[in-house]
Amino acid sequence: MDRFWLKHYPAGVPHEIDHHRYESVVQLIEEAFTKYRNRTAYVGMGRKLTFGDLDRMSRALGAWLQSRGLNKGDRVAIMMPNILQYPVALAAVLRAGLVVVNTNPLYTPRELEHQLTDSGAKAIIILENFATTLQQVIGRTQIKEVVVATMGDLLGFPKGAIVNFAVRKLKKMVPPFQLSGTTSFLSTLTRGERLLLETPAIGHEDVAFLQYTGGTTGLAKGATLVHRNIIANILQSEAWLQPALNNPKKGPPPEQLIWVCALPLYHIFSLTACCLLGMRVGGMNILIPNPRDLPALLKEISPYRFNLFPAVNTLFNALANNPEFRKLDFSQLRVSLGGGMAVQEAVARQWLEVTGCPICEAYGLSETSPAATGNPVDTDVFTGTIGLPFPSTEVAILDDNGNPVPLGERGEIAIRGPQVMAGYWGHPEETAKVMTADGFFKTGDIGIMDERGYTKIVDRKKDMILVSGFNVYPNEIEGVVADHPGVLEVAAIGVPDANSGEAVKLFIVKKDPALTEKDVMSFCAERLTGYKKPKYVEFRTDLPKTNVGKILRRELRDEELKKKAKA
Repeated sequence: MDRFWLKHYPAGVPHEIDHHRYESVVQLIEEAFTKYRNRTAYVGMGRKLTFGDLDRMSRALGAWLQSRGLNKGDRVAIMMPNILQYPVALAAVLRAGLVVVNTNPLYTPRELEHQLTDSGAKAIIILENFATTLQQVIGRTQIKEVVVATMGDLLGFPKGAIVNFAVRKLKKMVPPFQLSGTTSFLSTLTRGERLLLETPAIGHEDVAFLQYTGGTTGLAKGATLVHRNIIANILQSEAWLQPALNNPKKGPPPEQLIWVCALPLYHIFSLTACCLLGMRVGGMNILIPNPRDLPALLKEISPYRFNLFPAVNTLFNALANNPEFRKLDFSQLRVSLGGGMAVQEAVARQWLEVTGCPICEAYGLSETSPAATGNPVDTDVFTGTIGLPFPSTEVAILDDNGNPVPLGERGEIAIRGPQVMAGYWGHPEETAKVMTADGFFKTGDIGIMDERGYTKIVDRKKDMILVSGFNVYPNEIEGVVADHPGVLEVAAIGVPDANSGEAVKLFIVKKDPALTEKDVMSFCAERLTGYKKPKYVEFRTDLPKTNVGKILRRELRDEELKKKAKA
């Protein structure tokens, strides 16, 4: 296809990347372990891990996993926030030839059970804070090995012991649990150091990650990301950032780039943009376990003149309005990368005013590893678009029949490139729905491309709701709520929300006249992760439907928009 947008590429960004320079993600990270051995790779709660530490620990943990009978291609779930054990576990699983199943620590038992059974995970590395959730479902999964970490594991003595005491006894953040046959994280390192890690042959088409995302069925599906996908996206992202990293206005490039890693590493945005890209270039990631705790975040990042800050609109907004954040040194901040949800112009303007660094809005999905398009990083112009296709990436705007539409007309955004997933794990029929015969992934987002190649998202073909950068699918929410004995019918839509971009609103027809909003909220709280829980409930006597009885969510959304317009 005619990649006319290349004429508008920023200076210094290549049109193509060569993902063949690495055979696997393992080769990429092991190169970093050797090349940057004495550099700090991660900082968390005041403790630093060097690339050498990461090499040694991940080698030990990987050898231990192999000793437990795990073979190439077996899936291992990682259920942790942004703590030092996460990158150790990630590297260990990959180096052992296994597949990482990133798992949200805040999952409810129902959500966790689905992901573990669907992926067929045989082992899980989990922070003790969330072990009680695993306890409730492990008997219905294939999990055979459970590695339990604590917050203080890698913080040294006495700090680690003090942190564990505070987390367990003072803050009461570790609910009681009983899991037989578990192994402590530190024990795996001690035992693994006496074992030999055997790295199997790993190639481009071997699976590296199962990155779970929602779907039309209402159940999350694993986007199968092979080593080629991840390598390509790391190199594409690195290439796109070059104009900002080499910005002469900021002086010579720093010897080591420093990331603020506030987005959760189990999310594809942070996984690639922070964790793996940081390893590729020998950077240092400041790990933030809970970005909502702004005082703790500020304490972690204040000693550093950081260079890269990936975040979602809500976090940019919260920080730009925080008086203590405004006091920090932004002289070396070169890239503020916005993704996961739309960046609002007012937030972008205020962030630029506070930091002197524009927000570069990018676009991607779990299915694209994730980055597919981005705005130039060498300008402070707010475009209100998702920018230009990344190197080695093609974007087409398609009609309902899969044919390209003329420039300036609406259509479904479709992406083709080496970062596009191999398919949905175990769901060929769902894969077929989103892939064209010539290799384009259909995103479900409706966009318009202009004559320069910039694309603007104008609507969604899917009914997906985007809450603070996380995908929420109405079918899943409706399926949960419909199980309540007091509910006859239910529909879920997204409505505009100043804090999270969108929020979930339910429309319910009662079966039990005594049903209350509180009843619904309590029911959802037990079964849905926080960002999926409804914020609003409206009871109705009936719901709009088609002639065949399908609920018309679009009509409900239109009603809400009209209300907002009149307000």
